[in-house]
Amino acid sequence: MNDRVKKEKEKAIVIVLATVALTLLPLIGTIVLYIYNEVNSPIQTAKPIIYLYPEEETEVTVSLGYPEKIMTSYPKYENGWNVTAKPDGTLIYNQTGRELYSLYWEGDNNIAIDTKEGFVVKGEDSARFLEEKLEILGLNERESEEFIVYWLPKLEANKYNFIRFETMDKINEDMPLEINPKPDTLIRAWMEFKGLDKYKKVQEQQLQTQERKGFVAVEWGGVELK
Repeated sequence: MNDRVKKEKEKAIVIVLATVALTLLPLIGTIVLYIYNEVNSPIQTAKPIIYLYPEEETEVTVSLGYPEKIMTSYPKYENGWNVTAKPDGTLIYNQTGRELYSLYWEGDNNIAIDTKEGFVVKGEDSARFLEEKLEILGLNERESEEFIVYWLPKLEANKYNFIRFETMDKINEDMPLEINPKPDTLIRAWMEFKGLDKYKKVQEQQLQTQERKGFVAVEWGGVELK
């Protein structure tokens, strides 16, 4: 009788454990999948926008090299954008006749990011820092203002930030940009940043001054490193 009771108890324990395991299995699978996705998912390039300033009113076609990477865009990217561009930067989207000031896209970023050189900046000093560096990179005051007001809340929320501007070669590798007719000056300013709890010494990045001349095209964007 005792052996029978013992076997029944053991059987009940096995059933309970099996039930618990089956109940937790989907949750465990979800957690594992989440961790895998976090580790392996590409970084998202946030809000690259493109400005065009021809010397005279010009029909311009803008194409991105890897449209499959595009997650969202405005106007909707369909085999490129066709616009009428004016010297003051006004764009007329030829498909709808709508007036724009820029072309917008976001997408996956597969650049191997170098964190050995850059800048470490106090969150409260971010605006002053960006004003200085964006001028070096060739952005005008309006473009710099739009860049700063977009990124400033994220930067000021951190005590310090590691900030780096990607090289043109790496940007072109990640997302080639073709503009026809070809601009005399092409500026692509992509910022990478990561919030820090304390100051960290890094090798200062040397930025190249960009002169604007002739037909100018400008693109800015950025990524937050986790």
